[in-house]
Amino acid sequence: MAVTEKSILTRLYVVTAFMFLFAIAVLFKLVNIQFVQGDKYKALAMERTEKMFTIAPNRGNLYSDDGSLLATSVSRYTIRFDAVTVSEEDFRRNIVPLSNALSKMLGKSSSHYQQVLRKAKVNKNRYALIARNLDYSEYIAVKDFPLFNKGPYKGGLIIEQKTVREHPLGKIAERSVGYENVDENGYYSGVGLERAYGEYLRGVQGKRLKQKIAKGQWKPIGWENIVEPKDGYDLVSTIDINIQDIAHHALLGQLEHYKADHGCVIVMETETGEVKAISNLGRTEAGKYYERLNYAIGESHEPGSTFKLMSLVAALEDKVIDTSTVLDTENGRWKIYDRTVRDSKWGGYGKISAGHAFEVSSNTAFAKMIHNNYKNDPEKFVNRLMRMNLHKKLDLPIKGEGEPVIRFPGDKGWSGISLAWMSHGYEVSMTPLQVLTFYNAIANDGEMVKPRLIKEVKEWDRTVQKFDKEVISEAICSKETASKVQELLKNVVEKKYGTGHRLYSPNFSMAGKTGTAQKNYVSKDPDKLKYISTFAGYFPAENPKYSCIVVIHEPDKSVGYYGADVSGPVFKSIAQKVYATSPLVDEVDMDKMEDPRLEKSYQKYYAEAQKHYKQVPNVKGMSGMDAVSILENLGIEVEVKGNGKVKRQSVSQGTSIKEAKKITLELS
Repeated sequence: MAVTEKSILTRLYVVTAFMFLFAIAVLFKLVNIQFVQGDKYKALAMERTEKMFTIAPNRGNLYSDDGSLLATSVSRYTIRFDAVTVSEEDFRRNIVPLSNALSKMLGKSSSHYQQVLRKAKVNKNRYALIARNLDYSEYIAVKDFPLFNKGPYKGGLIIEQKTVREHPLGKIAERSVGYENVDENGYYSGVGLERAYGEYLRGVQGKRLKQKIAKGQWKPIGWENIVEPKDGYDLVSTIDINIQDIAHHALLGQLEHYKADHGCVIVMETETGEVKAISNLGRTEAGKYYERLNYAIGESHEPGSTFKLMSLVAALEDKVIDTSTVLDTENGRWKIYDRTVRDSKWGGYGKISAGHAFEVSSNTAFAKMIHNNYKNDPEKFVNRLMRMNLHKKLDLPIKGEGEPVIRFPGDKGWSGISLAWMSHGYEVSMTPLQVLTFYNAIANDGEMVKPRLIKEVKEWDRTVQKFDKEVISEAICSKETASKVQELLKNVVEKKYGTGHRLYSPNFSMAGKTGTAQKNYVSKDPDKLKYISTFAGYFPAENPKYSCIVVIHEPDKSVGYYGADVSGPVFKSIAQKVYATSPLVDEVDMDKMEDPRLEKSYQKYYAEAQKHYKQVPNVKGMSGMDAVSILENLGIEVEVKGNGKVKRQSVSQGTSIKEAKKITLELS
C-alpha cells in the first residue's frame, strides 16, 4: 500500500514539473513574440491584410520636331463597387439615380446596372466590376455620381488607375518610336527611341496602400497615394511628320508594286545629321506591309554599287587615279583568277574615264581601278576606307545597330579577288544608315556628322538636356575630292547616259548613285538569286538640304530589280514632294539680287502674264519656268524637254487656244 502511494506521488510530481516547465515555455514564447519578434509578426499580419503597391508614373511624351505627338501616356480607369461599406438606406435611395447616370455615360440600360449593383449587395461583393478603360473626364464624372460621391467608405467607390502607351499618328515611324517593357525583376527591354531614352521617359514610381479583401483581391485604402508618382520627361525628336508621311507612303507604294520582301527609307538633314524620316516596312504572309524590324539601323548587308562612291573617294584621295584617268572595260567582262567581273551592259563601255565609269556604274572599270592600283599594297586601300570611318559603328543610342564589315588583308575571307570585289560593293557590309552617313558627308563637303533622332529632353517648358550636332570627322576627304564626286553624283541623274537619268526632272535637282546588289549569289540555283535595289544621294544637288537612302530587298524579278527602277522612284517622289511642301531657302535678301538680266527677264514675263490671250503666244526665248506658268494659266497642258530657255514650241504662235490642248516646249 505504501509502495503504491509513493508511486502515485512520484507520478504527480513528474506531471506537475512537466506542466510547470510547459507553462514557463509558453510564457517565454509569449514574451519572445511580444517583445522580441513582435514587429516581425505585426508586419507579417499587416502584409496579409494590407500591402503597399507601386503606381506606374505617366511616361513622358515623345514629340516630332513640330510638336506633334508620336507617343504619349494616357491614364485609364477601372470602376469597382464595394457593396459591404454602403448602408442599406444609402443603397436603396441611390441605386436608381446611380444606374441612370451610369447608363447615360456607358450606354447599357439602367436596369443592367441596377441588376449588377443589387447582385453585389446580396452577395456582399466587395470588388464588383462596374466599368473598365474610362478616360480622365469620365473618371471625374463618375466620382460625382449619386452614392459614389460619398467616397470609398460610405459610397463603396473603388478607383483603379493604369497607364497605357498610345501612338496618336498610328503606324508612322512605329518601329523607330519603339517600346519599352519591364519585367518583375526590374529588367528593361525594348526597341527604338522608347528604349534608348527610357531613363528620361520612365519617371519615378509612386506608392499606394491597399487592403486585402475576399478572393485574393486588393482594395485601395482611401483617396490619396502614399507617395505620388513623378511623371517622366518629354522628348522632342528630329522626325518631321510631313516628310515621314511622304517617305512612308512612297516606300509602301513601291514595295506593293514590286511585291518586295522588305525595305527602308531614311531622310536626313545634311548639315545637322537630324533624321527627318525613317520608315521600315516588311511583308507578311498575307502580302501586307508593316513596321516589322528596324532594317535601316539593324540590317547590315552588301551595298553593291553604292559602295563605288567610297572606292572612288579612296582612289582620288590616294591620288592613284583622277576622274579623267582612262580605264578599259574591254567587252564588259574581266577575268581575275577564276572569277569574272561583269558589267550590266552587254559588250561593256569600251575605254572610258574613271568619272564616266562612275556615272554608268561599270563594275569592270572599278574592279580594275582598285585591284591594279592597290594589289601590291592592299593595306593602303583598306586603311583609307578605315580613315573614312567605314569600319566603325555610328554608336547610336538605339540598340541593335548592325556591324559594318571591312576586311583587312589576312582576315578570314580575304583573298586575291577581294580588292576587285570590294571595289563595287561585295565582301563588305554596311547598314543603310551607315551608307547614308557617308553620302551625307560628301554632300556636306567632307564633314561627317552623326545621325541624330532626338533634339532635346524637356520638363514642361524647361529644357533638361539638349542634343546638339555631333561631328564624327571634320573631313573624311579633301574639299577638292568632295567637289569632284559631287559633280559625278549630279551627272548620274542629269546626264543621259547616267544610270539614274530616268529620275531626272527639270523642276528640281538631285544627285545620287544607283545600286543593284545580288543576294544569295553563292547558290547555283537561279531561282534563289535575289536582289537588293538601292538609291542613295541628296537634294538639291547644288546646295544640299537633305540626304536620303532607299533600300528595297528582293523585289519580284519579273517586275524589275534595278536600283534606278525600284528604289530610285521612291527617292524622286520624296525629293519632289519635299520640294513642293518645304521652303528650302529660309531667307532671301532681295536688296542684293540686282542682276539686270534677271530683272529684264522678269519684266518680260510680267508683261506677258498680264495679257488676255485668245491665241497661243510666242514664248521662244523665255525661261522654261516662265513659259510653263503663262501657258498653264491659259489652260494648256505643257510638256517640257531639256533645260534653260525655250528653243521651240510645238504649237505655233497665233493658234486658237481652244484648239491647243497640249504644247511641247524644247529648252536649251
